[in-house]
Amino acid sequence: MSAAVVPGVAVASDGTDLIGWVPHPEVWLLVAGVVALYAYAASVIGPKAVPVGTPPISRSQWRWFVIGTLLLWVASDWPVHDIGEQRLYLVHMAQHTVLTLVMPPILLMATPEWLARLVIGDGRAHRWVDRLARPLPALLIFNSLALLIHWQVVVNGASSNGIFHYGVHTAIVASAFLLWLPVCGPLPELRISRPAQMLYLFATSLVPTVPGAWLVFAEGAVYSAYDIPARLWGISVTTDQQVAGAIMKLGAGTYLWVIIAVLFFRWAASQAEQVPGPPRLPITVGEDDDVLTWEQVERELAEHPAP
Repeated sequence: MSAAVVPGVAVASDGTDLIGWVPHPEVWLLVAGVVALYAYAASVIGPKAVPVGTPPISRSQWRWFVIGTLLLWVASDWPVHDIGEQRLYLVHMAQHTVLTLVMPPILLMATPEWLARLVIGDGRAHRWVDRLARPLPALLIFNSLALLIHWQVVVNGASSNGIFHYGVHTAIVASAFLLWLPVCGPLPELRISRPAQMLYLFATSLVPTVPGAWLVFAEGAVYSAYDIPARLWGISVTTDQQVAGAIMKLGAGTYLWVIIAVLFFRWAASQAEQVPGPPRLPITVGEDDDVLTWEQVERELAEHPAP
């Protein structure tokens, strides 16, 4: 018997509900805590940290915060979390793309400098961030973890062990914040120049092509955790892997290249503004030099007769 189709519900051929609602209170607490801390910082701490009359959080930062928090919630809660961890690897790949390449830069742009310095402090955390949020360490840490989390042992283990699963998510998201600090972080001393940012993101865009191509051209099921008989929406395990690979290879790469293009045009515009115009020769005009008289013409002709 084919799978029954019920509005809003996906069921297997035996009537098993494949994506029934599952509460995730840990996600709700995380999102609520982020919102509460940001609001408290903006309303209580911020006015003391900025000059009088200056808003502690700008309107654009508020907008970025709302967008970033919604992305965190949607990517971590039901049904995205449950489908991505139990049913379809393509959803899992889309979830990780949002949590590592989309959400972190948005939340960094939502963070004012005074708040970032307050969170990091002046002690050990500040020293570690200062060392690791440099282009080479951040690039190596993030991309090494990005390759590691696509290893079969890690993927299959994360699908069956909740604590290990959240540990993997925490590690890759933390490394993603390190990755984006040199590009759009709130601390000026950690940001690199725009040409360096373009080269930095170009190097980042190369790494996803390796596991992405592996998934696209792999024969058979790569991950046993997703090789299950009850297929959601009739998507085969091979198609699931191929689409996941395409998301990683083409989706993530295109996203990074769009950012590189934006950075290039902004850099080109800033360079054009700095180019000086043609030099203007100093010209001194006397009291009687601004009007040409016939006497001046006759005098010039007499001094320089025609040959």
